[in-house]
Amino acid sequence: MNDVTGWHLNWWLWGLAAVLAFWSIGAYNRVMLLRNEIGKAFAQLDDALTRRFAHGDLLLERLRDRLPSEQASLDALAAAQAEAKAATQAVRTRPYAADPVAQLAIAAAVHGAALTRMVSLVEHHAELSSDPDLGGAVDELKMIDRQRAFSRQVFNQAVDAYNAAIRQFPTRVLMSFVGFSEARSL
Repeated sequence: MNDVTGWHLNWWLWGLAAVLAFWSIGAYNRVMLLRNEIGKAFAQLDDALTRRFAHGDLLLERLRDRLPSEQASLDALAAAQAEAKAATQAVRTRPYAADPVAQLAIAAAVHGAALTRMVSLVEHHAELSSDPDLGGAVDELKMIDRQRAFSRQVFNQAVDAYNAAIRQFPTRVLMSFVGFSEARSL
């Protein structure tokens, strides 16, 4: 009778170990999939940011000579743009890492404020707003900003799904062992 009981206990232990192993692999794969979705979402956002930077450079180039009284604002835009580009570059390698994304959020806010000021200056100067090149650049920048806002929303949704997955028990225990931490929204 003891041999039969020991045999059943071994099967139960092996079965439990197999269930835990399959669950662990499934949970890990699910979290990796969600983390990869953050990367895909950031790639879309990165594209919009890259186009925004290109149009910001174009705006700076066209306004330097035409708005000599606004050199401080143009310099602020150039500095904000350089900082935002550097922050974007830092996030490209690990878009699920919280610290670089936090830096990008700050840099993007400063850059957005500087761009808004430049667009406002163009719109309020009659000679600038009537220039088809500048007007087209401003319109294109506004369209890019709408796309950027949508891409940012998709990124934040991917981050929320990932964070929700790693917060769930017992996945939370497994993720702490493998070193996964929460991502940050923009």
